[in-house]
Amino acid sequence: MIKPLLTYYECDEDVIAFSTTRHGGYSKGNYGELNVNSYCGDDPADLSANLQLLASELSIPVDRIVMPHQVHGIACRAVTDDLIALSQKARLQLLDQVDSVMTDVKRICIGVSTADCIPVLLYDPVHHAVAAIHAGWRGTLQGIACHTVEEMSHHYHTVPHDLKAIIGPGISLKNFEVGEEVYGAFASAGYDMDRIARKYIKWHVNLPLCNRIQLEQVGVKAESIVDTGICTYDHVADYFSARRLGQASGRIYTGILLKE
Repeated sequence: MIKPLLTYYECDEDVIAFSTTRHGGYSKGNYGELNVNSYCGDDPADLSANLQLLASELSIPVDRIVMPHQVHGIACRAVTDDLIALSQKARLQLLDQVDSVMTDVKRICIGVSTADCIPVLLYDPVHHAVAAIHAGWRGTLQGIACHTVEEMSHHYHTVPHDLKAIIGPGISLKNFEVGEEVYGAFASAGYDMDRIARKYIKWHVNLPLCNRIQLEQVGVKAESIVDTGICTYDHVADYFSARRLGQASGRIYTGILLKE
């Protein structure tokens, strides 16, 4: 029997936090093996089988795995029992053009899809709420991590000082080469470029560090932020990397759920 291989993160005994890898599924080629994202062109039968494997691993029904259709914006959606109960069409509409999701409902797995972008997970142990953030360079530039913390504060009365955060697998500074316009955009946004950027032949930007800086700026304690340090570009055998495999390839799903 095929068993999905997940990278689990130590966060809290009341949550399960993880990222999928490329191992332990049915997908083939650049989607192989464990792709669960339906927006990247994978075979629907393989995708369905992989979702069943993931649901079994998490001991929840497939319909309690939540995955938004991301567009590199900063829209955040609260996931409730009412959303889960909607028809598939209505549910997909509510999750369209959404780049972060949050919930305080137990046994709902919320997550985001990445293949070099930065996934960030948040857990509020006081109000028992979680969030998952898709932070590509555009979302990072727009402050999606800050925005999601603000949304958690609004919906769940989260205090940033209480949050625990995990920065999951994504592209590293040495592999994230950018053009002058992207470098300029980060400079214009007020980032300390000496801290977040390096020039090799071209400029490179440290996206994981940018998201750490955002979290610290809104009040998350530095010691409560765990950066996995996994570079998807360097570890393409284990994690999907669009820069290595192309856009027609699988995606990592980085998720978090509150236990019963």
